[in-house]
Amino acid sequence: MPWRETLSPVRMERVALVAPLQARHEMLTEVARSKAVELDLPYEPGTGPEEYNRAAEAAVVHGPVAGLVGWSPSRALRDLQSALEPHGASAVVIRRPQGAQPPTLLTGDERRRRQVPALSRLLVDTYTTVPYADLDPARLAGVAYVVMFGVMFGDAGQGALLAIAGLLIRFLKVPWLERFRRTWLFITGAGLSAVFFGFLYGEFFGPTGVIPVLWLEPLEEPIPLLVAAVVLGAVLLAGAYTLGTINRVREGGWGYALYARSGLAGALLFAAIGLLAWGLLASNTVILVIAGVAALIALVLMFIGLFTESGGGATGGLQASVELVDSVVQLGSNLVSFARLAAFGLTHAALLGVVWQATTALWAPDWRAVLAVLVFLLGNILTFALEGLVAGIQALRLEYYELFSRVFQEEGRRFRPWNPDTDESASPAERRHP
Repeated sequence: MPWRETLSPVRMERVALVAPLQARHEMLTEVARSKAVELDLPYEPGTGPEEYNRAAEAAVVHGPVAGLVGWSPSRALRDLQSALEPHGASAVVIRRPQGAQPPTLLTGDERRRRQVPALSRLLVDTYTTVPYADLDPARLAGVAYVVMFGVMFGDAGQGALLAIAGLLIRFLKVPWLERFRRTWLFITGAGLSAVFFGFLYGEFFGPTGVIPVLWLEPLEEPIPLLVAAVVLGAVLLAGAYTLGTINRVREGGWGYALYARSGLAGALLFAAIGLLAWGLLASNTVILVIAGVAALIALVLMFIGLFTESGGGATGGLQASVELVDSVVQLGSNLVSFARLAAFGLTHAALLGVVWQATTALWAPDWRAVLAVLVFLLGNILTFALEGLVAGIQALRLEYYELFSRVFQEEGRRFRPWNPDTDESASPAERRHP
């Protein structure tokens, strides 16, 4: 799939629908049938058959011609034009009004829609409607989510159960599972991510010793895990700033992106913090000087942008100063916030460690073996449920507050094609007088 179709909304065109006055109902019939035009109407469109008469009356009439304007996907215009021609009507692309934001249509058909896992799409749609000018980060958001989930839920045994649950949802022909079927890939991906980090941690239903430690034991080496979580957070934030900068350019050009907190200015400040950390670790004065200069430039650019947004003047300067300090503090807190990946990973390992210790303490070649197995099963079930919920919520929080807040600056609106419910057997003349 081309890059633009993968990450960008469908290209929309401003169109004028023109027809002879006596053929406007026929034109509206074809428009409704095509489901390809969102009409600009002076009222909230309805869905009943009477909507035809309302839309026809709202048309602009000039002599023998009636017209309406709206938005349409560019790839649907050829078919729409072909449907209108027999009625003497036409769909003409016109100039987009300055400052008008087209509606957003992310997928053009069910085949493409199925290519995006439902929960990946839901991650973005719950936060906002992607503005028409912006990139759609649904796929990237899904990958980031399952990685963060795996860090916090790192256990090969429990992760395998989660992956198996996803596969059962996909392949079991059980009626009550139908509503969850489109989530199977997301659930399976989260489970496989947990399996991967479980192998790194040497965790298989806890520290059972079934698999070796490939990287580190969370409870034995919490500091390296904490550092790794912050580094992962820095990588994800860098990606968010990259997407945010691209979106600011697409929304308002390079000038807008240059001064935006979630654009080039914010990205430069973030890079300066990274250089500062590198310089301190390496005790390199040159790197520290570069970091200081980059930070100063970034702060000046951000202040100019904030000052302009506030309207200028003494009050605007004060507001910009406060927001500038807030931006710096917020950036630091956002980066540190990713330490929760390590914190909840440690919690998961600690709970399973307690369960395993209790199991081994109770184990004996007599009736206590039954009790030990019961403790092991119940402990894993409770940990699976509790930590699965916690890891899911915390990954969502990081996605929304730390990442999406930089990717998006405004909210778009969905493409709503004009498509009133009608009796397909009724003729346009019958629809004029329902």
